[in-house]
Amino acid sequence: MANSPQAKKRARQNERRLEVNKARRSRIRTFIRKVEEAIESGDKDAASAALKAAQPELMRGVSKGVYHKNTAARKMSRLTARVKALA
Repeated sequence: MANSPQAKKRARQNERRLEVNKARRSRIRTFIRKVEEAIESGDKDAASAALKAAQPELMRGVSKGVYHKNTAARKMSRLTARVKALA
């Protein structure tokens, strides 16, 4: 348990950041799921539109420190390849 005032404050801050990061991660997963659902349905136009919407969300997650840069790049690359394969 935190004893010093600084440690108590850090514990409070960590709780708040956990909630923010959890919401951000959930939002990104939702965008990715929309792309995957469009791919499953076989609709290339919807899939590419969903991919365009998901890309800035993923990159925002990287800049906010929720995801590592390479993780986001890997996810985008794989999604893009799957959308291109719909042709």
